[in-house]
Amino acid sequence: MPRPVNTEKRAELLEQVLRYLQDHGLAQMSLSPLAEAIGTTKRMLLYYFESRENLIAQALAAARPDAHAMFDGVRDAEDLRRAAYGLWEAITEGEQSGPVRMLLQLLSLAGTDPGQYGSLAADTVEVMLGPVTAAFERLGHPVPEAQARATLLVSGLRGLCQDRLVTKDVARTDAAARRIIEGVAGG
Repeated sequence: MPRPVNTEKRAELLEQVLRYLQDHGLAQMSLSPLAEAIGTTKRMLLYYFESRENLIAQALAAARPDAHAMFDGVRDAEDLRRAAYGLWEAITEGEQSGPVRMLLQLLSLAGTDPGQYGSLAADTVEVMLGPVTAAFERLGHPVPEAQARATLLVSGLRGLCQDRLVTKDVARTDAAARRIIEGVAGG
């Protein structure tokens, strides 16, 4: 009978994996160099996470913004604006500004290697879109309109975040984010 997994050790390893992936990226991630860098073994990583793919999936899940926490309380247009500005701040300046680079890389990798990264990227997109779509629905938008607005908001802010990471142009990307948020949330 296998012994139960030490959840504290697993959480500690996952935190170290996240830091490693933020610094080194996903594309060429291999378990042996990762294990060595964080002071463990490949065997221990497999014990706690079962596979490279599962490790990446769990790291990405831990890294993404909690869209439910941000958007589940939306009851009016002002709540929606506040949540959208909160999302923008989280991915550009707040606690998500580091992990978001990893998520952006995943989305890029899915375009060139859909077999390995496609379903993980699609799940990452849906996890963000679902709660935002539900917020628009609560505001009275029919499902297709709610989905379109949520897509514009989430994808627009994500694209601007990538632009900001590349160009370092804070003023321009902040101004564009304001336009997206006010245009999508206000109309």
